[in-house]
Amino acid sequence: MKRRAGEREKELKKKKLLEELGEGKLPYLTPADADFHHLRKTRYSKLIFRKSDSVPAELHQVVQEGFLTLQKHDCFFQDLVRIKGKDFFTPVSRILIGKPGCTYKYLNTRLFTVPWPTEGCEIKYCSPQIHDACKALIKLNDYLHIEAVKALQGQNLLDTKDTTVIDREQNFATSLIEKGSFSKDQSSCYVPEDDYTNLNNRTSYNLTLLNYMDPLQMPYLKQEPYFEMGNMAVSWHHDENLVERSTVAVYSYSCEGSSAEEATDWNLKGRNPAVWHVGLKVAWDIETPGLAIPLHQGDLYLMLDDLNMTHQHCVLAGFSPRLSSTHRVADCSRGTLEYIFGQCELALQNLQTDSNSTALSLKSLETAVIKQMEEIHNEVEFEWLRQFWFQGKRYLKCTDWWLKPMAKLEEFWRKMELMTSLVLQEVRKKEQTEEQRNETISCLLLVLTERQRLRNEWAARCQSEAAESLLEEQKPECHPFRTNEESNMPLPFDLEEVIVHLQN
Repeated sequence: MKRRAGEREKELKKKKLLEELGEGKLPYLTPADADFHHLRKTRYSKLIFRKSDSVPAELHQVVQEGFLTLQKHDCFFQDLVRIKGKDFFTPVSRILIGKPGCTYKYLNTRLFTVPWPTEGCEIKYCSPQIHDACKALIKLNDYLHIEAVKALQGQNLLDTKDTTVIDREQNFATSLIEKGSFSKDQSSCYVPEDDYTNLNNRTSYNLTLLNYMDPLQMPYLKQEPYFEMGNMAVSWHHDENLVERSTVAVYSYSCEGSSAEEATDWNLKGRNPAVWHVGLKVAWDIETPGLAIPLHQGDLYLMLDDLNMTHQHCVLAGFSPRLSSTHRVADCSRGTLEYIFGQCELALQNLQTDSNSTALSLKSLETAVIKQMEEIHNEVEFEWLRQFWFQGKRYLKCTDWWLKPMAKLEEFWRKMELMTSLVLQEVRKKEQTEEQRNETISCLLLVLTERQRLRNEWAARCQSEAAESLLEEQKPECHPFRTNEESNMPLPFDLEEVIVHLQN
């Protein structure tokens, strides 16, 4: 509900802005304009740009080899995202790589990390080359972490008045730089959780969303609506699902030297349409000119502090193919395996086995306990299992790491299905008072009606024309829960009949 309200608010703001503009267009500047650097310093000071020659050559080499390895192994996929109740393919193909068990959610789609090599975690990759590509992204992650620390220090954006803490943070950054930890494993960047909390919360990237697009293979790209900047690969947006005021770091790799590095018919007062750019603007502002900054092979940029909240950015397509790695401090408070397993354990605390038999029963029929149990049931099914299987077998291109935890979640879900049936059995019994029964029924109706609505929605998404157009290995699993012949746990029962019965 909150997400839908946010989408409506965004649409209203966009409509109002376009109405205010009328037939006019907002001005924007590129580095070729005389006022560009002054504008960037005054209104876009929290954007840090680094040209490729400032990045170590050895890092460029391993990262770019990693990009090309993932592309060669067909590891990039267009996401079938949900916007305003409709499914759309993203123009950009993506893969999420990061800490094992982490996820990242955007546009109602939960992506699951291909885990990068992590000490103490057994990860079986499909090939040594994919292992090396994931390891290269840890090196890039460490390097960008150092750059973010230095940038925050340089702008005094650490948000603390404790000079002792600042000194510790500066010493930490210096030690990382001296160690050259961008060429080491992620473990070399570990800082105790109790130390430098402010710094770590905003710079310790836990995942990277990799993007790939070849504009010449796209039949249609949206035109930028406010400034006439040209073709957009990614529309204006704020990045979602991030730790508040955390830095976003982006490494860009455009495959230059192809047909179209130079265009002969571009407007000298605007951007070169052959070259990829990042566009920035102050959110919902028609007074401040925007920026369009060219992105060449190996360039990187950082969005510091609250820039992602106060400003919007887009990606403007060039003519050549481009890959990028966008490193984020994702808000994983509700997006890790550790979290969802903990939720399952919490729900299953209400299930007990009779000591004299194998019969199962519920420990409590208190409304608050039932409500919590059924809400966790919905979360497991719709935020995890259906999200995962809707994406087909894409993750097997890199690793089978997610299959075991998904099987475990599936078993938890089966037990929660049984718990729902046990609640329904209790509701039918006469031992409950009328008041208790009505309270339980009211609680169940809300949760089960939502469950039925979501099951219908996911079934329709799996059978949509867009989903049917996918390659066989990418098609959604229409029924994400595989039959387990050894299990006597029930599969989903028909909720419509139950709901009608409860309403009567």
